[in-house]
Amino acid sequence: MWKKVLLSILVLVVLAVAGLAVFVVTYRPTQRPAPDLRVELTPERVERGHYLVETVLGCGDCHSQRDWSLYGGPVQGAALSGAGCMGPEAGAPGRICFPNLTPHPETGLGSWTDGEIVRAVREGIGRDGSGLFPMMPYSEYRHLSDEDALAVVAYLRSLPPAENSVPRSEIDFPASFFVKMAPRPLEGPVPAPSRADAAAYGDYLAHVSGCVFCHTPVDERMQPLPGRHMAGGHVHTGPWGTVVAPNLTPHATGLGGRTEEAFLGMFRAFAAEESRAIPARPGENTPMPWLNHSGMTDEDLSAIWAYLQTVPPVENRVERRPQVASAGEAAGRADPDT
Repeated sequence: MWKKVLLSILVLVVLAVAGLAVFVVTYRPTQRPAPDLRVELTPERVERGHYLVETVLGCGDCHSQRDWSLYGGPVQGAALSGAGCMGPEAGAPGRICFPNLTPHPETGLGSWTDGEIVRAVREGIGRDGSGLFPMMPYSEYRHLSDEDALAVVAYLRSLPPAENSVPRSEIDFPASFFVKMAPRPLEGPVPAPSRADAAAYGDYLAHVSGCVFCHTPVDERMQPLPGRHMAGGHVHTGPWGTVVAPNLTPHATGLGGRTEEAFLGMFRAFAAEESRAIPARPGENTPMPWLNHSGMTDEDLSAIWAYLQTVPPVENRVERRPQVASAGEAAGRADPDT
């Protein structure tokens, strides 16, 4: 009798495990059909898209080849034609690749519909219905207004097609399953923010430009830690080395001692063309998109500053390059970027 009971339990366990395995493999991210739309490539829309893609959103930071021997990693070659892949050596759970965003019909977005591009950017769903790895900041791009999303598509469509085939990302389990849980469909239209309210407009820009994404610490599932909004501590590892994002809250350990003029000045320091030719020591570069954001308008940067003043102050003193600082002390020098 006990043998039959044990056998029955074993069968149930096997069936449960098999059922769970099937669920994990076949589960698809929550999604909606791609919007049925066709973007008109007006000069105004393409110009706005150019500003967003190249300056605010920084799409080329991931989707272009970059020269990491120079500070800030300026783009080299055809912009937005795709980059390589990063793997476990950079802390990635598998191989994460950065595809070609030019309108090349075979290796880029040429065969995608406008609606599929908009859905991928704001909702994290690939053309085949798969979930995009959340290193692509669609959790922040979902704030992108409907009109700005169309402008992004218009600009990408205006690029010269570049042939460059990039491998698909391959995410290891269990991260591959959690990736499927990250995308969320938009629940309705996303209106453009009013520029009359500087702080509200800055909130919009801080999300879509990556400030929130990079400067808010996250857990192992890439979810922001409660009470740590913009407080720094998010570790970023890549071809630039390892950098810990600083605290941007108005606490004394963050931006509390800075003025708006000084804040804008940090960006303006990288506006000159010669800023793209500053040599960088190996492992002492930065993922901060100074080169892109230096082209943002004073109005936009001031709006971000106004928003940062409304963020609850959080005490968190961050050593941005602890390993470089230690090496610098040993060598009798200080790292200028810490």
